[in-house]
Amino acid sequence: MFAAPELLKEHGPAVIIAMCNQKGGVGKTTSSINIAGALSQYGRRVLVVDFDPQGAATVGLGINGNRTENTIYTALFKPDMDIHDAVVHTRFPGLDVIPANIDLSAAEVQLVTEMGRERVLSSVLKPLVPDYDVIIIDCQPSLGLLTVNALTAADGVIIPVAAEYFALRGVALLMQSIKKVQDRINADLKVYGVLPTMYTVTNHSKEVLERIYEAFGDKVFHTVISRSIKLPDATVAAAPITVYAPEHKVAKEYREVTREIIARGIVA
Repeated sequence: MFAAPELLKEHGPAVIIAMCNQKGGVGKTTSSINIAGALSQYGRRVLVVDFDPQGAATVGLGINGNRTENTIYTALFKPDMDIHDAVVHTRFPGLDVIPANIDLSAAEVQLVTEMGRERVLSSVLKPLVPDYDVIIIDCQPSLGLLTVNALTAADGVIIPVAAEYFALRGVALLMQSIKKVQDRINADLKVYGVLPTMYTVTNHSKEVLERIYEAFGDKVFHTVISRSIKLPDATVAAAPITVYAPEHKVAKEYREVTREIIARGIVA
């Protein structure tokens, strides 16, 4: 168990975390929302950047991305735009979001012709760094140019991995992509940790968890996130589970991993 963190006396500059896994359905957006929610409850100023055209993080925080004039897509391709105009305050204190919608699906093609195409997101987010303690980029499930932009902008990566065999297989490809970004674009990029998710008390889950520990050692967070029907319920309610059902087992797990993130010094 990690102790509850002390409140900060001052805020910023933000550490930028890419929540990344090219396999879908591993709890990436769920982890982005719930870690962000727990961080804000511990007094941190948090910004979630929805960098997935599906816009799940936007919806999961109670924002209708289709009715939002400024999104992360408009920010990428309007150099004269003030990025602060794209920030939407959620109903949760200390937790903001830059929304995304299906428009972002066109960005991959448009970025190909941009100068410094891997660094566009980094430039967009730079003015926001002094305003927050943490910026979490919820990446789309792919290893394309949007994900490369996220890895270039980030200080480090958290990799959610479902406790399922096929989810584990894909992590090797992601690690190769991270290594390429480290070698060619962002030498300071760190792997902050691997977060086991969707754990059930079965022999299969236990075996996969053992393999995760074998592969990543002390990079694996001590906290394991269980599979639970309460998580989709919280998504429908458009709230982090730490708010929706604060005493639920999974809410406690997300608070615990958040305390671990702070205890590890990833976030102040």
